[in-house]
Amino acid sequence: MSTPRNAPTCETSSTAGAAAFRGRRIKAAVIGTGAIARGSHLPALAELAEEGETEIVAAVDVDAAAVRAFCADGGVPYAYTDLDRMLREQRPDLVAICTPPALHREQSVTALRAGAWVWCEKPPVPTLADYDAVRAAEGADAGPYASIVFQHRFGSGARHVRGLIAQGALGRPLVAHCQTTWYRDAAYYAVPWRGRWGTEGGGPAMGHGIHQTDLLLDLLGPWSEVRAMAGRLVHDVETEDVSTALVRFGNGALATVVNSVLSPDEVSRIRIDCERATVELTHLYGHGNGDWHITPAPGVPAAELTAWRNFGPDVPSSHLAQLRELVASMRAGERPRSSGADGRTSLELVTALYKSAFTDTTVRSGEIGPGDPYYTALHGGAPGWAPPDDSRAPAAGGAPVADAREAGVSERSGQVPA
Repeated sequence: MSTPRNAPTCETSSTAGAAAFRGRRIKAAVIGTGAIARGSHLPALAELAEEGETEIVAAVDVDAAAVRAFCADGGVPYAYTDLDRMLREQRPDLVAICTPPALHREQSVTALRAGAWVWCEKPPVPTLADYDAVRAAEGADAGPYASIVFQHRFGSGARHVRGLIAQGALGRPLVAHCQTTWYRDAAYYAVPWRGRWGTEGGGPAMGHGIHQTDLLLDLLGPWSEVRAMAGRLVHDVETEDVSTALVRFGNGALATVVNSVLSPDEVSRIRIDCERATVELTHLYGHGNGDWHITPAPGVPAAELTAWRNFGPDVPSSHLAQLRELVASMRAGERPRSSGADGRTSLELVTALYKSAFTDTTVRSGEIGPGDPYYTALHGGAPGWAPPDDSRAPAAGGAPVADAREAGVSERSGQVPA
């Protein structure tokens, strides 16, 4: 099969820069056709397709019937059950990975080596070791790069508040609270890969609260140390179902971080008390300008407060908001936000939270690296937390076949007739 003239390849990954996409649509493929692919990725890609930015060329899933239905419903021309064959035949520029965490490393590396940029659902990968392996497969200069879906930091609200804090308009950040208190029942954890270190990576600190954690870090900047506790209070799972942490930031601010799947009154919340104002965001699974509130300290001039509260046109946080920026980065040949070191910081803090909770110690930024047991497993082998039989945990580079089949990409080859 001949290679299309503009198709990126592993030998010419630098062509993923601006010149590679000039004058044409970016070819996108979706890996895994479950709820997040249908509800978020496909609509975002379709919206940009209507605007002439993208073209959805293929989808991949282990379940032939599922991928065929996904393609029929979404107007996607080619359905596959084999990732390698899809990459070889369709040569996508961008791959959206919508499978469970244990599959993310292998699929991301495979796509990057084929010359495709990667947009991978959170949590990015189960461990820092996996994340660093994905980074090592990225292009050296203009891509391809792997970006993580952290859509809560995108949109007009987060952009406006980030600017106010960065410019010092609100004064120094002093105290913050980051809360993801959700509710998940036993049926939720009946899905075989959930609640297990080897296939989900972690509990709510990893799989649920990481969105708000990432947004907090995006607003406040680098963290310096964390002290945490975790518990398994209700669910029959390997991981925790609740955690709390105290985090110190490089700028001196202190924050509490609470993650739970035990909370009937569900809410996602960030509150930052600065010298001149309190900023608070309250929502559940996504936010717009109206979900942000700014309360001034005494003495703040009314005109200044009015300017602070002017968020401009409302662009809600969403996959679409992040995808727009990612596509712009691809066309510019630039590393996108939520990739590389920027995408790693949230996973590092979550990893440190687990280490602190399971070792009863304060963990500092940069402390966890090769040789540390928490670098390769978030349970760190801790008694009472490490699974007694870890034989089903994914080896470096992949997931067990059973979990892969539950998740969405199979070992068997073949294109499914559309």
